[in-house]
Amino acid sequence: MNKINKPLDGILVVDFSQYLSAPSASLRLADLGARVIKIEQPETGDLCRDLYFSNLVINGQSSMFQAINRNKQSYQVNLKSDEGREKVYKLIKQADIVIQNFRPDVAERLGIDFDTIKGIKSDIIYAELSGYGKEGVWKNKPGLDMLLQAVSGLTQLNGNQNAGPVPIGLAVIDILSGAHLCQGVLACLHRKLNTGEGARVEVSMLESALEYQFESVTAFFRDGGEPTIRAKSNSAHAYLGAPYGIYQTKNGYIALAMGQIPFLGELLSCDALLNYPEVESWFTQRDEIKDILGDHLKTKDTQDWLNVLEPADIWCAEIMDWKTLFDTEAFKILKMIQEVEMSDGYKSKTTRCPIEINNEYLTSEIGAPFLGEHNNSIEKEFSL
Repeated sequence: MNKINKPLDGILVVDFSQYLSAPSASLRLADLGARVIKIEQPETGDLCRDLYFSNLVINGQSSMFQAINRNKQSYQVNLKSDEGREKVYKLIKQADIVIQNFRPDVAERLGIDFDTIKGIKSDIIYAELSGYGKEGVWKNKPGLDMLLQAVSGLTQLNGNQNAGPVPIGLAVIDILSGAHLCQGVLACLHRKLNTGEGARVEVSMLESALEYQFESVTAFFRDGGEPTIRAKSNSAHAYLGAPYGIYQTKNGYIALAMGQIPFLGELLSCDALLNYPEVESWFTQRDEIKDILGDHLKTKDTQDWLNVLEPADIWCAEIMDWKTLFDTEAFKILKMIQEVEMSDGYKSKTTRCPIEINNEYLTSEIGAPFLGEHNNSIEKEFSL
């Protein structure tokens, strides 16, 4: 196990959150050295334990749960009972951070709302993540990632013009909102260590989804509210001009970023591209330029094009799947995959924290906990 002194060593997080969004925030805090005690309800625990994004099972539990809850401890308790709630309050009195992502009013019914917790620990950093905020007509809607992608406009930016709405195939809003929550917590933790002042940190998935699109939203207002128009083919960004996109080659696909169209024409021996010398045309005639370029790139293999483009400092890349990437030296040198072990000896591979501090990767060999695994040790340590 990595023995480096991590930045958040000694920080205690009491984590009531479930599913992916807020648990991704507590995962990052754990990676940075905080001790995260995951509070779980009796019998079922975090509902993510039985939430599957595939049919893969890791040691009897959801692979999703395993991935997002490594390096945490599990304390199973009934918050609806006075005895259980009092135990949790005693734990919170010794904590630095509390995290929850219940729908509005649920935390209050469970007795873990901000006002109650602040009354127990005045300098607590209380972090809460919601789907749509705590006010307004949408406040009780379910905060599911795909639904947030749908209402936030994000699905209108992906894919080609005639493809209809295209979601991103990852829980991107869950993870982004968790990252934003973590940022707020860390900022308030810094202030607390200097002033002793606690804080309430609030993030909604809708706001995170909108902030994620800050470039496009800014362009929308500058454009007078004109509708977003994606390229008809080879689209990778709704607002960028040609050549920006994904193109098929003779044996695969290649990604092309920004570049001067006439220069590309000379470099690739595609004379038709020389007819577009004006920068404005790369936007107004985007579709026809992309069609010309797309047809031309199909005539040779991906590596043939890379051999021409890369020495000329054109930003481009081969489209890879995971197996192809994982076999490259560029990936191997990052040591991005770590092996974690559960308390029963079960081992599995997953990603590590992407942060490196003082030339040390933030790794951990500890897998996700079994439900209530740490009840006895936590109650003894904290005199619950």
